[in-house]
Amino acid sequence: MLTGESQTHFAALLLAPLVTMAFGNAALLADDANRIQPYSGNPFYWQYKGEPVLLVGGSRDDNLFNHAEGLVEHLDTMAACGGNYVRNTMSSRNPGNIWAFKRLDDGLYDLDQWNPEYWDRFENLLRLCRDRDIIVQIEVWDPWDYFKTEATLGYGQGNIGWESCPYNPALNVNYTAAESGLAEQIDFYAAREPSDHLFFYTPPAMKDIPVVRKYQEAFVDKMLSISLAYPNVLYCMNNEIGEPPEWGQYWAKFIRERAEKAGKKVYLTDMRRRGDFRSDEQIRMLHDRKHFDFFEISQNNHRNDQEHYDHIMHIRSQVIANPIPINNVKVYGGTRRNNIANGIERFWRNLFGGCASTRFHRPGPHDQYFGLGLSELAQTNIRSMRMLTDVLNVVECAPHNDLLSDREPNEAYCLAKPGERYAVYFTDGGAVKLDVSAAQGSLEVRWLDIARSAWLETQSVQSSRTLELKAPGDGPWAVLIRANQ
Repeated sequence: MLTGESQTHFAALLLAPLVTMAFGNAALLADDANRIQPYSGNPFYWQYKGEPVLLVGGSRDDNLFNHAEGLVEHLDTMAACGGNYVRNTMSSRNPGNIWAFKRLDDGLYDLDQWNPEYWDRFENLLRLCRDRDIIVQIEVWDPWDYFKTEATLGYGQGNIGWESCPYNPALNVNYTAAESGLAEQIDFYAAREPSDHLFFYTPPAMKDIPVVRKYQEAFVDKMLSISLAYPNVLYCMNNEIGEPPEWGQYWAKFIRERAEKAGKKVYLTDMRRRGDFRSDEQIRMLHDRKHFDFFEISQNNHRNDQEHYDHIMHIRSQVIANPIPINNVKVYGGTRRNNIANGIERFWRNLFGGCASTRFHRPGPHDQYFGLGLSELAQTNIRSMRMLTDVLNVVECAPHNDLLSDREPNEAYCLAKPGERYAVYFTDGGAVKLDVSAAQGSLEVRWLDIARSAWLETQSVQSSRTLELKAPGDGPWAVLIRANQ
């Protein structure tokens, strides 16, 4: 018979696993609650550490981890102006980049051996971003690493494609062209339509090429062994892919299964190359909740003016009954193919279209070529956007251009919680009328000079059915209207 002391000890032994399990489950629940995920109060937006968050950013490179020099200062600069969102392709095609695999003395790669520095760089980025509450949207496969080198981008030999890729059978010791079916030369670029490049056909439901797929899977497994420990990561399967959807679906299923085994909840999307968001291709992916949890619409940021906004509204209308975050990890607009004004307008229209994120695309090899990156102009717009959203509480608002009248196309856009608060963005000066009939009492009106990141003095006006708004000058302006109830 057990004594009182023995009984206590025995009971403790029996309870120990249950206590450990309870604390373990509590830790997992706490981890889940703190991870980036759709906001429970409005799933069109994200939440992080249990609080709603708007993702806003701009950075110098798409694969920041592989550009380690000056990274700390770069992230500090972005955070200082209110940025909390970066894009990170797992890419290796720029000058100074390294690949994930070990390169042997003879110049060939061994896909069975890692290059530790690659993975150290990757984890360093995730750690630095976590410490600054910056969300990292990873793109697992970037087709530009696996097709013909795009020499016109101006990177020279540093911008490498298939001819320098370790998966190329001519460049590794693990399989031959005959064994893998992979071509040693790819003389065409990534496109909107599927190609015959077998690198993107390895899954069992496609061409089923296990000799290559096992190395692709090992790469993703290695990435997840690092990234799943971080709460500030979103996953996109591809960068502007034109290959069959089954390719992205395979990797979404693969990543979700690996995450579930690790006890982690992840949020996934893909990015199709086609920029028509009314197309069957895009709409099918939008509704594919089996594989994807949010929707990436960066390719819409090739569009201008009212058409750009109308496509966002069409996407929202498709999921209004069951919302998901709509992200923009790339906002194009530089001095060449896309001018600066268009880039700034897209950046702001994404906000006023109710999107969950908006981020300036990198400048590219020529200054201001693809996007504004984290230039002084980008910093100003990020700072101004944060000044507005910090007092607007966007997650309680929705697009409301229906409240505007006497409006020209692309003149102004409205985001509002009718009766309480309204914001109107003017692309380049202008004047409109705003329906504020739902508001009671007087109204506070405050103009934000976006180009200077400066608020003008607050004005108080009596509420009426319609408020006439005229921007104080040319250029981009925003105005905040709040009801004093």
